[in-house]
Amino acid sequence: MEFSFNEDQEMLRRTVREFAEGEIGPKVMEFDEAQRFPREILAKAGELGLMGVIFPEEYGGAGLGYTEYAIVVEELSRVDGSIGIAVAAHNSLCTNHVFQFGSERQRRDYVTKLATGEWIGAWSLTEPTAGSDAAGTKSTARKVPEGWLLNGSKTFTTHGSVGDLTIVFAVSDPEKKKHGISAFAVEKGTPGFHPGKKENKMGLRASDTAEVIMEECRVPDDALVGERGHGFVDAMVILDGGRISIAALALGMARGAYEAAARYAKERCQFGRPIGEFQAIQFMLAEMATRIDAASLLVHRAAWMKDRGMKSTKESAMAKLYASEIGVYVADRALQIFGGYGYVKDFPAEKFYRDVKLCTIGEGTSEIQRLVIAREILSAL
Repeated sequence: MEFSFNEDQEMLRRTVREFAEGEIGPKVMEFDEAQRFPREILAKAGELGLMGVIFPEEYGGAGLGYTEYAIVVEELSRVDGSIGIAVAAHNSLCTNHVFQFGSERQRRDYVTKLATGEWIGAWSLTEPTAGSDAAGTKSTARKVPEGWLLNGSKTFTTHGSVGDLTIVFAVSDPEKKKHGISAFAVEKGTPGFHPGKKENKMGLRASDTAEVIMEECRVPDDALVGERGHGFVDAMVILDGGRISIAALALGMARGAYEAAARYAKERCQFGRPIGEFQAIQFMLAEMATRIDAASLLVHRAAWMKDRGMKSTKESAMAKLYASEIGVYVADRALQIFGGYGYVKDFPAEKFYRDVKLCTIGEGTSEIQRLVIAREILSAL
C-alpha cells in the first residue's frame, strides 16, 4: 500500500497552493462581502489547467486523474471554498457530463471551451420540488420538428447566472418516470432561457448560485446530451465523481480552519501563556487533526478507485459523508479556539464556519449519502 503522493502530485499541490495563497487569499473577504463571482480568478485557474483537470489534452484539459483533481480542489478550498466549489462544479458536473455522455460534436464544441476556462459551465438538476428526490423533476421537454421545447424552472444551480453552457434535465417521456428524464446542453443567450433569482447565501458567497428558468426555450435536436430518457441515470453516474470533489472541498476547508486555529493557539496568550499550552485546546487540535487525516484517506481512496475505473459509489459516498461532517466539526472547534475573535470577520474562523456547512447538503445530503452507503452494503451481501 502507498500512502504518499508522487513528485508530480506534490509539485501540483505546491503550484495550486501558491496560486491560492497569492491570487485568491488577499481578496477572499472582498469577494465574500460583495458576493461577487470572480471570473478573472477562474480565468487564471484555466491558464493553470485547473478548469479541465480530468479531461484529455486533446479537448483542452490537463489530462490528470481524480487523485490530482482532489488535490486541486482541496488546496483551493483551504484558502477559499467559493473558488473550490466553482472549480469542482465546473469540472465534475457540467464539463464531465458533456465529456462522459455527449457526442463528439459536443465534446469538440463545448469541452474544449470549458476545460480551458474560456467558458463557465453549470449543471442544473435540482428543482423547487425535486431536491433529494431528483427523479421528481417537473420541467418538461416536448419534441417538436427539428428540436425540443423546454419549460420549467431549476433552483440552486451553481453558475446559474454566469454560466456559458448549462446542462439541464427535463422530462421527455412522462410515462417512463425516472427513465423518461433527458439532459440538454443549453448555451447562454438561447431565447427563452435565462437566470432567475440569485440566491443570497449564508456561505460560499462568491460562488454564483441562482435559479434557471426555461420558457418555451427551443433547442435543436443535437442539444440532447446522451440518449433520450437516460438523463437521470447519467446524472447519478456524474454524482459519483462529483461527491469526491465535494469531499475534497470539505477536506480543504477543514484543513484551512484547523491550520488557522493551530497558529492562533500558539500566538494567543491567556493567563500568561499561549492557549495552545492548555490541555483543553490541545485535545481539540488533536481531535481535529485526526479526523482530517481520516477524511483525507477516505477521499483519496475514492479518487484512487475512480482513476482505476473501479466502481466507487459506496466509497465516494463515504468520503463525502465523512469529510463534510468533519468539516463542520473542525470549523466549529476552530471558531471555539478563536473565542470572541472567531465571531468577527477580521479572522478566518467565521468564514470557514459559514462556508463548510453546504458540504453536508450539496450534491446529496448526508442523509442521502447514508442511504447510498446502506444500499451498496446490502446489495453486496
